[in-house]
Amino acid sequence: MLGQMHYRLDPEADAVLLEYIERRIQQPHFANARSVRNALDRARLRQASRLFERRGAPLSKEDLITIAAADIRASRVFVNDKSAE
Repeated sequence: MLGQMHYRLDPEADAVLLEYIERRIQQPHFANARSVRNALDRARLRQASRLFERRGAPLSKEDLITIAAADIRASRVFVNDKSAE
């Protein structure tokens, strides 16, 4: 899906996305590809916000097409994890 949208994951984000999917499957209303697509859309929005915070700093093509692990970890799937407290 990311390739079709011309994005890629950084090396750490690949493992984090797999962890996200494992956690998300355990939650209600998991809808397979739709849930993954929604998660990627939200990660893209977080990536855009992260890059916007750097306004004024030069951005490379790699910056613009790369979803970082933090963009995925900001999901409530991880934020609401009681075991992390």
